[in-house]
Amino acid sequence: MKQNKSKKAFEITIPVLDEAQTLEQQIRLLHAFLKKHFPTPGQWSILIADNGSTDDTPRIAEELCQKLPEVRFLRLPERGVGLALKTSWAQATSDIIGYMDLDFSTDLRHFLQAYDMLTQKGCQLVYGTRLHPQSRVIGRSLKREISSRVFNFILKRYLGIHFSDGMCGFKFLHRDIYPHLYKAGAQSNGWFFSTELLAVAEWTHINLCELPVTWTDDPHNSRVKILPLALQYLKAMKKLKEWKMENGV
Repeated sequence: MKQNKSKKAFEITIPVLDEAQTLEQQIRLLHAFLKKHFPTPGQWSILIADNGSTDDTPRIAEELCQKLPEVRFLRLPERGVGLALKTSWAQATSDIIGYMDLDFSTDLRHFLQAYDMLTQKGCQLVYGTRLHPQSRVIGRSLKREISSRVFNFILKRYLGIHFSDGMCGFKFLHRDIYPHLYKAGAQSNGWFFSTELLAVAEWTHINLCELPVTWTDDPHNSRVKILPLALQYLKAMKKLKEWKMENGV
């Protein structure tokens, strides 16, 4: 029997690192949101992917799994958002996989739009963008805004891609295309994995759809060191371009 598109199963991965202070509050918020909008039992799950926490994050995550049957926990000994996503997606069984940041900087209501785009509009990969004219960005410092735009400009010039925002932590895709994206070069263990997905999807003609979002800056992100992160991204860009040339992607 053909599966009803409106009932496709999905799993949302939440990468975490030392998030003991906000983990329970945020996971319960997401859980309540999904339960309200997707009441069908067994249709969805939340996977907390811990990549190297040293605080009480693992204990809190395990307790959430006991209290909320839709929540699962995956612990990795090494740090790396890309590693967390690759590991979780490699073992996923749902029709749709994806991730969002724990701070929910991207308004949760956009997940409903992303789900509709994947199940009803023919999209294979949906990404949130803060750089679309219809997007709304709240509370972001001028320094971070300029850094983001400069990075995306370099990305487009260097890799020859056209998507508007590679760094927004809000992406969802059909699980069956993930192995293809991985083999085609989306393999970084770090933050750049999120951008690699889009670059490789564009190069291999995946139906890539952008979603303008309302995005609210988390003050916690102000602690991120822009220069070291930028250097890390530039090295990852170079590596990805070399991969593309060597493998004819």
